[in-house]
Amino acid sequence: VQLQASGGGLVQPGGSLRLSCAASRGIIFVNTRMAWYRQPPGKRRELVATITSGGVTNYADSVKGRFTISRDNAKNTVYLQLNSLNPEDTAVYYCNGDTFGVVVWGRGTLVTVSS
Repeated sequence: VQLQASGGGLVQPGGSLRLSCAASRGIIFVNTRMAWYRQPPGKRRELVATITSGGVTNYADSVKGRFTISRDNAKNTVYLQLNSLNPEDTAVYYCNGDTFGVVVWGRGTLVTVSS
């Protein structure tokens, strides 16, 4: 089972990015709660957003109104739309899948917000 995150890069403050996380075969994606975490430089990993198998979403207060998590079960992919980015959003972003308590982490993708 693998989760492959992509879409990170360098963006100016106020800009946008769209992260993707594709799940390989071996995960029952439709039954999996997906989440995005991030780890800023020198800080602990923190939860950014979650989406249940039924599409219910939840966000950290720091990203509410700016980030949107979504999923496409037909493509076994979860997305994170990042808008109105600021330097404090600079971090390695990780996707995470939880299928009935079995947790899988993907490799991170780096987002750098800088002018």
